[in-house]
Amino acid sequence: MNTPLIAFMLLVVSLTTPVHAGSKAKALAAQTQYVQVDGGRIAYRAIGSGSPVVLANRLRGTIDTWDPAFLDKLAERHTVITFDYPGIGYSTGKMPDDIGQIARVINEFTVAIKLEKFTMLGWSWGGAAAQAVLLDQPGRVTHAVLIGANPPGRVEIPLQQEFLERAVKPFNDLADEEVLFFEPRSEFSRAAARASHDRIYSRPDVASKIPSKMEQFQVYFTAAAGFHEDKAGRRTKLTEIRTPVLVISGDHDISTAGQNWFPLIGQMRNAQFMFYSETGHAPHHQYPELSAEYIADFIALTPN
Repeated sequence: MNTPLIAFMLLVVSLTTPVHAGSKAKALAAQTQYVQVDGGRIAYRAIGSGSPVVLANRLRGTIDTWDPAFLDKLAERHTVITFDYPGIGYSTGKMPDDIGQIARVINEFTVAIKLEKFTMLGWSWGGAAAQAVLLDQPGRVTHAVLIGANPPGRVEIPLQQEFLERAVKPFNDLADEEVLFFEPRSEFSRAAARASHDRIYSRPDVASKIPSKMEQFQVYFTAAAGFHEDKAGRRTKLTEIRTPVLVISGDHDISTAGQNWFPLIGQMRNAQFMFYSETGHAPHHQYPELSAEYIADFIALTPN
């Protein structure tokens, strides 16, 4: 094949393939990009290469608050895309107080950045959003990964008061994070909390973008309440789908107890469940590299 023809073919590929600026960058150096969605501007970052994994964040989480060690390891095998919900972090617009509407925004966001199919990963409150995308937008999600998340509908083990009291403080320090996301009775888990905290806050000015007002928190709470009221029947739908689902939990999660999935074991059709010992609400931050490897293997080895 002659050189001019090769050059022409490379040009065609470059013009027809979605390109995410900074896709080769590590998490801490990744460029923040923006795309218009539903009248607002959604902020996102993309690193790595391979099939896309879209990450939906926890209550009060921003694109800055994912552990970069987890993102970097996952990006060795996938294109990892983090984003801020409307009106949160670096994004503009108004955050919906309904999980179905959040799922619609996420779906429109993935269309705007030219994704056809993708893995949907959700942590905590983002796990509810991820399930809504999976169930409300059929055919787009190839795999779902739910970290520290509850299933739809009524749950047996509610969020504990200690979590709520710390979660709504205007700013959470390391002592709060040990309780909120780790297992404070475990020396190993506390050490992991310190290491994860240091990695996250090595990026400048993380705290200024984190939601800190009660009216912002209430939007999350209202959406979560609707998810558990489950008028959309998502709990039943979750038992009917064949899409592979991986649930990763800590055994001492005082927010979204992994044990709440037990009634669905034996009912779901293509699900896997994983627990870490002496681990709280952020298993992927306590074990960033290991969790990323488990997730990448799950995507690679579980047919959809």
